[in-house]
Amino acid sequence: MKKSSAINKSQSAPLPSSTTPFILEAGCDEAGRGCLAGPVFAAAVILPDGYTNELLNDSKKLTARQRELLRPIIERDAVAWAVASCDHSEIDSINILNASILAMHRALDKLEVVPGAIAVDGNRFKAYKDIPHATVVKGDARFGNIAAASILAKTYRDEFMDNAAKKYPGYNWEVNKGYPTRDHRAAIAELGPTPIHRMTFRLLPDEAAQKKSKKEI
Repeated sequence: MKKSSAINKSQSAPLPSSTTPFILEAGCDEAGRGCLAGPVFAAAVILPDGYTNELLNDSKKLTARQRELLRPIIERDAVAWAVASCDHSEIDSINILNASILAMHRALDKLEVVPGAIAVDGNRFKAYKDIPHATVVKGDARFGNIAAASILAKTYRDEFMDNAAKKYPGYNWEVNKGYPTRDHRAAIAELGPTPIHRMTFRLLPDEAAQKKSKKEI
């Protein structure tokens, strides 16, 4: 059967389903860690042992259209999946690293199947219950379950920011998704921060921040 032309093959060989065969391993990843506004999202995905899909890859290497097409495939084919988040106030309270890990723990809490192991993208994690875990640098480009988690985390967060853009227009979140782009920072300089901006982050370059402060005096 001919595959949709909307998604092109993303790597030479399909990613293996997990880091460890014969175990129901949950892959975990986050999205939105470097953003200036909005929550950080995380996902946990358990794929069937030996599952492959030649389209699965790190969400950052896929187009928005490709991610949206893969999302229902992942949700259909996974043994279990879950998405969770930590909002801007939690990020400001406990810092972005701890909030990212907490969001992953929350996603793991929501899984309907208890994993036998956990594989996390990156190099930082905190033990979850008594389940063994491994951190994998660039794991979202190496293993299917982590790639799937990266896609779910990214698409659910993008959806949140698209809705937030309607509530707080002018920041171009429907395009920049809250990341520190030039247009986003220009809007902060002009309009000020919204209630969902992360106030412990450097919202403006120092020079712009100084100009805004002088303007308000």
